[in-house]
Amino acid sequence: MEQDLYTQANALINNYLIPFGWKVLGALAVWIVGGWVIRLLRAGLGRTLLARKVDPTLSRYAEASANVLLKLLLFVAVLSVLGIETTSFAALLAAFGIAIGAAWGGLLANFAAGMFLMVLRPFKVGDMITVGGVTGDVREIGLFVTTLDTVDNVRIFVGNNKIFSDTIFNYSANAYRRVDLKAQLAHGTDPHDAIRRLREALVNIPNVIATPAPDVAILEFNDMGTVLAVRPYCNNAHFWQVFFDANKAINDVGAAATYAAPERRIASRAV
Repeated sequence: MEQDLYTQANALINNYLIPFGWKVLGALAVWIVGGWVIRLLRAGLGRTLLARKVDPTLSRYAEASANVLLKLLLFVAVLSVLGIETTSFAALLAAFGIAIGAAWGGLLANFAAGMFLMVLRPFKVGDMITVGGVTGDVREIGLFVTTLDTVDNVRIFVGNNKIFSDTIFNYSANAYRRVDLKAQLAHGTDPHDAIRRLREALVNIPNVIATPAPDVAILEFNDMGTVLAVRPYCNNAHFWQVFFDANKAINDVGAAATYAAPERRIASRAV
């Protein structure tokens, strides 16, 4: 009896456990070596695209696509080493693909939108955009999501389909943009004198471009006096610097000219 148990255990170890263990070790080796090869191939692809001066947006998208494809091939190779019939796996994957596609329609929509973003190119890596209520610099256009870094240095991932189906504001597409500010003057302050002083101050602000020249004009009147529109132009990269410096210029011009502080007038009522 004991001899039979020993024989069965020995047969189980020799015929099943040891071969399976070797398969597991082989699959592990394939996974490790394959991962190392994939990293080398990605690095080589990146250097090739960089040497050929391929657009960074297209380059990163190509690297991400190649990474997904190579890892899928590696996964199939690992299954083959383990003895799993890859043809059956492929058929099973195709069968599940229909169900997964129906359940993950949004994911596939993001993938399709990513393809259209690459073809139509409404923005590229490095552009500052507003999409889906988020404003930031584009860091990567991925297969399913686009990565943005906001002005307060928060990384946000926005689904490609949400981007493609929404309005896209690209602040970097044009050579310059306008900074919109207002200057409130008090009653009795000469608006033409203020306009002259503000124009002189705006042209001296760093990174304010000369063409088109800064706009300073009467915008409206309210119960505190005249409101001036103050609109310098600059490159998008200098927007906030010009914004803050122009605000400072409005304050400094008013102080230097000793303009009266605006006060709200209260209409008198008959007794």
